[in-house]
Amino acid sequence: MLERDIFAGFGGQGVLLMGQLLAQAGLYEDKQVAWLPSYGPEMRGGTANCSVTISDKAVASPIIDNPTSLVVMNRPSLDKFEKAVIPGGKIFVNSSIIDRKVEREDVDVYYVDCSAIALKLGNPKVANIVMLGAYIEATKCVEPETVIKALQHKLGEKKAHLIPLNREALEAGAACVK
Repeated sequence: MLERDIFAGFGGQGVLLMGQLLAQAGLYEDKQVAWLPSYGPEMRGGTANCSVTISDKAVASPIIDNPTSLVVMNRPSLDKFEKAVIPGGKIFVNSSIIDRKVEREDVDVYYVDCSAIALKLGNPKVANIVMLGAYIEATKCVEPETVIKALQHKLGEKKAHLIPLNREALEAGAACVK
């Protein structure tokens, strides 16, 4: 198993968190992982992306030039990274704010209305978790329950009350690709 993925969007959309949760879940499942963040001088509103590798074998480098999957939360990220995805790879598009379709025909594309789904759940801040649920369902690289465990670790006891909402968001995202 080898997933080499890029998560990208504006700062504040939770793309780095998606990558962190995925990497932590991989560690919990005894997989080899690498997480490499990249963001502009301003986190909120600037561009942000991270590379995540999850593998059964040792990861030689955290740098990803040709991802197996791409998760994009905004149009500039789609424009920048679409061509880099390997043929046969996957592209996950936040169709709530991205106003164009993927131009390639040699990849699997998943359009996820993240913002609308998050609003239905009562909190627009879980749009990234909705997208992460879609990604996990399509790739099967980690178990959803392991992501919840990683989220519990990240949120701590002070924010443990947010776990049920995030669980719903993961499930709603997964339902988009079933």
